Amino acid sequence: MSIGQGAIIPCCSLERMTDPLFVLDTIRENTPLTSDELHAGWNLTLPDTVRRHAVQVMRLRGGDALQLSDGSGLRVRATLVDPAQGIARVNEVGREPRPTTRLALIQALAKTGRDEQAIDMATQIGVDGVIPWQAERSIAKWKEGRSDRKWRQTLGAATEQSRRAWVPELGPCSSSKQVLAMCRRASVHGDLVIVLHQDATTTWGDIEERVSALAQRCLADGRERTISVVVGPEGGISEREITQFAGAGAQVCVLGSTIMRASSAGPVALALLSRALGRFA
Repeated sequence: MSIGQGAIIPCCSLERMTDPLFVLDTIRENTPLTSDELHAGWNLTLPDTVRRHAVQVMRLRGGDALQLSDGSGLRVRATLVDPAQGIARVNEVGREPRPTTRLALIQALAKTGRDEQAIDMATQIGVDGVIPWQAERSIAKWKEGRSDRKWRQTLGAATEQSRRAWVPELGPCSSSKQVLAMCRRASVHGDLVIVLHQDATTTWGDIEERVSALAQRCLADGRERTISVVVGPEGGISEREITQFAGAGAQVCVLGSTIMRASSAGPVALALLSRALGRFA
């Protein structure tokens, strides 16, 4: 990436959200992209993968606006000045902070791609972290080197689609024993784990009261806390898993009166949490 010269623009001026956004792989593509190195008025050369996507797929032409991000909060607004060479002029540079109250999805592996559908929609809604879960009743199996690549691609594409400056963190595939350990740690550190289950007696209204209290604690002390939503596979979460998770401090909750697919339960819960936290305000 080549860089020119100019002045930095603070993140608070970044108000437009409709220009197409491209997430740069700053490690694999050797493209250093930081707010310290980019300034308004400078020119930069887009990586070949981004240039092809912008010009050949998105059909951007000279003079069209676009956004660039490193997936870690940086948002660069630029104008494409030379599509053939992939030259863009930087207009604004800013960095968006991580949310203090974070949202995570612990998604059980599901067949026919429903788990990938779930994390795609969760990313568009605003999830901050995703953990694949090899549940007792999961039919699909996690294949290291293949499954993680597909999930990362899904998260990256959904990040660009939703114009986000943060790509959700992808954790390692976890067993039920490891999810149980997460529930125990959450109880110790003041985080909240919500397990969705159709036979639970705790309602979503009860959950929102806990969410509100947690958000207030985050505002009071400025410490990051995480609300995790646990979603089972097509066959549901086993009774043993439910008992163990609840015993470790997780809140087992029923989400409405209908039974949702593995692909939709998590995104619906995350949307309700986002609204409760004021993210949709």
